[in-house]
Amino acid sequence: MTPSQIVSALNSLISIRQPVFIWGAPGVGKSQIVAQVAEARGMALRDIRAVLLDPVDLRGLPRITDQGVAVWCPPAFLPTPSDPEEGIIFLDELNAAPPLVQAACYQLILDRAIGEYRLPDGWSIVAAGNREKDKAVSYRMPSALANRMVHLEFDANLDDWLSWAQGSGIRAEVCAFLRFRPRLLHDFDPLKAEKAFASPRSWEFVSRVLDAGPDADVEYELFQGTVGSAGAAEFMGFLSVWRELPTVDEVLAAPASAMVPLEPAALYAMCEALSLRASTETIEALTAYAERLPSEFGVLLMRDAVCQDTDLVQTEAFSRWAEKNAEVLM
Repeated sequence: MTPSQIVSALNSLISIRQPVFIWGAPGVGKSQIVAQVAEARGMALRDIRAVLLDPVDLRGLPRITDQGVAVWCPPAFLPTPSDPEEGIIFLDELNAAPPLVQAACYQLILDRAIGEYRLPDGWSIVAAGNREKDKAVSYRMPSALANRMVHLEFDANLDDWLSWAQGSGIRAEVCAFLRFRPRLLHDFDPLKAEKAFASPRSWEFVSRVLDAGPDADVEYELFQGTVGSAGAAEFMGFLSVWRELPTVDEVLAAPASAMVPLEPAALYAMCEALSLRASTETIEALTAYAERLPSEFGVLLMRDAVCQDTDLVQTEAFSRWAEKNAEVLM
């Protein structure tokens, strides 16, 4: 399932308080998706790393009442009636926890209770973990636990990742490169012994490395240590093209005469950079430049511009461009 499908499925399952397990390769963004769903629904989120728990941790500690009766005090990470009315208990890396810890989760997941503790009605349980075939640290999930949840397979998807990246400060050159080489969004082979590999998470790290402004003589080593040697080599080649392009300000100032790249990689890069500056003030210049691009790249530029600012479809400049390119858009 794509990330957007996972979001839709989670919204449906959370509404009926159905426990769910998200399976996916390392680095695809399972934890981030759960956090986004919780934020969008206005729900509290308790992120519990099951691998750090002991079997008795979920039960808590006993205390003696004034009547001499032992009662159990639940751990602070489990919600009580004094906490927000709605929330998500996220059991991350659940299948990396030892079997006894997984077994301790049985009652919480199925019965929404552990001993005397009862999970508040407005709270849901979501779990996630890596697949066994990914060679990550994991234990085979007991069938009794697996049968208590709905299971979703998470697959990386470039369009969904780019939609997220636009609003998350991911650098334009990283987005443009992945449009040009979509296979490298997630290039993970569990049979290889590489410590670093390309994934949605590691490309976010690449963007942060670029934000730090590293010296030119260490850029490749930093990228290699983030997305692996193959991804780093291709990205460095792309960066050399990117850095020779005219600036966005130059294009916006003279869209009729600014250089139009010939190489596909450079065209992807130019469209990505320009789309991030899309607004009602720049749409005239953007449409003028788009008309000089190969038709498929003109459409790419305008599509991304509209994603950046949906009000652009109401402008006269966009209407003129759409009319001229009606055949391509159909």
